[in-house]
Amino acid sequence: MAKKRCITSVMARAKAEHPFRVIKLQFGHMKTRYRGLANSRAKLFTIFALANLFLLRRRLTA
Repeated sequence: MAKKRCITSVMARAKAEHPFRVIKLQFGHMKTRYRGLANSRAKLFTIFALANLFLLRRRLTA
């Protein structure tokens, strides 16, 4: 029972952390500078939208 719960939590963590890996590696967003909350927020929303398109690129082209 405990092993099944551990596997479930590991799978959920992997799904949650995968978009952050894409953002860091594909879009080079390793470090950030503080340029105001509005600028940082707009940039992160754009990067997450691009990451979603990157992750779904095979489904979109099929």
